[in-house]
Amino acid sequence: MEICYLIAFPDTETKAAPIKESIKGLKDAPYFQPVDIDVISLGDETVLIEGYAVSVVRHQYDEWVQMVEARFSLKDPFDSAALQERAKVEDTLKSRYIPMEYRQSGLFEEYTILLVDAIRQTPDKWIDRNALEISRFIRSQRDTFDKNEINEIVMSRTRYSATELTLVDWEGAVIIAPNADYESDIVLLKIGNYQLLRYRMLDNSIEQLLDKINESFFQNRRRPRATRGLIRQIAEHKLEVMLDFERTEQTLLLIGDWYTAKLYEAIQSELYLKDWKDSVRAKLDNLESIVQTIKDNLSISWENLMDQIQLALWMILLFGYLYLYFLDAGWITFPVN
Repeated sequence: MEICYLIAFPDTETKAAPIKESIKGLKDAPYFQPVDIDVISLGDETVLIEGYAVSVVRHQYDEWVQMVEARFSLKDPFDSAALQERAKVEDTLKSRYIPMEYRQSGLFEEYTILLVDAIRQTPDKWIDRNALEISRFIRSQRDTFDKNEINEIVMSRTRYSATELTLVDWEGAVIIAPNADYESDIVLLKIGNYQLLRYRMLDNSIEQLLDKINESFFQNRRRPRATRGLIRQIAEHKLEVMLDFERTEQTLLLIGDWYTAKLYEAIQSELYLKDWKDSVRAKLDNLESIVQTIKDNLSISWENLMDQIQLALWMILLFGYLYLYFLDAGWITFPVN
């Protein structure tokens, strides 16, 4: 059997003279076109890790995320020793391709797919028979699972035909397809992980902006006064985050055939994409309220300052008028030498 290991991490470095591609390889969906996903090829290579020849293909999505697809063969992926070897290969791939800052912060996604092309039973019977081993494979654990946990892991299944089935979990998947026809499902799993990471990146940007607001206005007892320049910076950052959110939300508006739509719905559910979208939208709404409150306070402060200045000018004029009045009435005289 073959392992397909996906890694996604932030990558905003613009490549020189990039040649943009389109998503390819989807089943029975010649009119399928993911909306606004620009794909740039970053090359491919074969690397030797722990004695395994690993084929690596890298792409950049929307100039935001680098997606690494690594494939290697395991004779028995359910064997305990094979699980350890797989973990070593995957750890080496993460160290090789993911920048240190993202490995330390955890701002990356990894996803393992088991590719199966030849079984003697129907896909459902094969999964039911190997449910425990599949659960251990997907969750990368050798512990014993209870029946409810196993059922939950192997529950989300999408069938293309009597001999083709894809099992999706939030940590990994199993694709059963004769003649190794995996590409369509892998493409959708890549897009799902890309969207998940984009939501996480947006969430991280909002948290950074909230930290900046907290540091600028609420952290110290002697708070610095809100300035129009700082408010403008916060508003611009907030606008960038909102635009990124709308772009991510609209990434996939068109799903081609019934199978592609059904599988992507399963991917959205298992990766909790809708929950992430709702969470990010709620944080954006809260951020909007906070920024508006700061603007209102700045406006009130400015109005109070102008009122005080206006009052001071009126007092100066009043004293000047009284001085001239008393001078004209002869109440004020100057000594003559």
